[in-house]
Order: sequence, then C-alpha cells, then structure tokens
Amino acid sequence: MLTEEQLTTIADNLAEAEKSRTMIPRLTAQYPEMTVEDSYAVQNTWRARGEAAGRRLAGRKIGLTSKVMQEATGITEPDYGAIFADQIFENGSVIEHAQFSNVRIEVELAFVLKDDVKGPNTTIFDVLKATDYVVPALEILSSRIEMEGRTIVDTISDNAALGGMIYGGTPIAPDAVDLRWISALLYRNETIEDTGVAAAVLNHPAMGVVWLANKLAQHGDSLKAGEIILAGSFTKPMWVYPGDTVHADYGDLGSISCRFE
Repeated sequence: MLTEEQLTTIADNLAEAEKSRTMIPRLTAQYPEMTVEDSYAVQNTWRARGEAAGRRLAGRKIGLTSKVMQEATGITEPDYGAIFADQIFENGSVIEHAQFSNVRIEVELAFVLKDDVKGPNTTIFDVLKATDYVVPALEILSSRIEMEGRTIVDTISDNAALGGMIYGGTPIAPDAVDLRWISALLYRNETIEDTGVAAAVLNHPAMGVVWLANKLAQHGDSLKAGEIILAGSFTKPMWVYPGDTVHADYGDLGSISCRFE
C-alpha cells in the first residue's frame, strides 16, 4: 500500500495532466508496489476534489467487461469510474477534441436507475427492477497516463480512462426487448469501422451493473436512483481525430452522432 503522501502526489499529477491535456508516465513503472486499492483511493480523491469544486456526480462507468475490450487492453478484470454531469453530451453534439488525450470511442448501453442498488449479493433481477430505462450511449475514452504497458492499476487511477459520454436514440424499458441482442453499427466519416452485440458484456449488459453494485459495496459505496450507468463496451475502442464524424446505428433503438473539432 502506498502512503497518503504518495497517493496525493499521484492525484495532483493526474489533475495537472487533465488540466494541461497531457499524459504522465505509467504509474506502475513509478510505483511497482501500487495496488488496486491504492488506485481506487487515487480515483476517489479525484472525485472528491471534483465534487468539492462544484461538479455534480451524474453516474458511473464500467470498463473492460467484454472479451474484445480485455483483448484490446491486455487487462482481464473490469474496473469502474465516475461520470460528472459536465462530461455528458447530447446527441448531435460538436465536441472539442483537444480537451481529451488519446481519444477513442466505444459503443455501449446506459442504464438509468429509478431506485438505489446496493450490494453485496446484487442480482440481475435487482438491477432490472431498479432500472427506469436503457438508452444507447457512446463513451469517449481519454488517457491521462501513457498507454503502453498499462495495467488495471493505471486505468483505475485514471478514472477508468473516462473522457465523456454521448447519449441518444430511443430509451426503452429494461423488459421491452432482450437486451442481450441489441446490436450496433459504428461508423467514422461514413465508413463502417466495427459492429457489436450487447451480450458481449458479461453475457448480458445488466451484468455489468450487477458487477459494479457488488464491487462498490466493497468500497462502502452504492448506486443511487437517478444515476446513469455506462454498462461496458461491446465494440473495441475506435480512434477519432479532429474533424471526424462518428455515427452509431442501433437499429430500432435509433442512432447517435457527434463530430469532433
């Protein structure tokens, strides 16, 4: 375990990297003894500073829940991060590319909760009962830590590489369709780049939320009514650059588009 002074230094360095839109060296190279619990402590410090500065916690993201994402990153266990309200963009937004680092897009579903969900021992039935609606969403990945050789410790410290999210399409009740079979086509500049099916997320996208509720319980935390939960990607990360237009077609659930400038 790292000392409080070391954890504060890491949080300071990450805050400066976010502000200056740069990257810091890999944490596991600087602190080989750093643990997963250390990295969540760093993330919690970042979140607490944001809330103290007036930012509003709007939800959570779950990462690395699918085989395609684990293979893309070389990391084999899920992680989670916080979403602030100022990180959420509406469908059709024009987004400043330079506010992020190493910008990539993932295709996901977002669960909006009408009731609290508290672990441990949360089940998929608890999550579906507590969900108000499910809506298509894209996650913007942004890395404040150098990417080569990263481990789960690095990504958690970096708020699970969250940059922002875009939501759109048609909200549906969680029992309106078989959520496992929701699929999407991902385009960049009118060229199809990837496709995916939501069952890639732990065999059912709601299982990502189950994992999160039970993991948060280990940290004395829980999911709250009104929060929006990004359940995990079912496509590999797609790199985007200034001038790129992104379009995700979810079929009957509509589509999401945005442009980076």
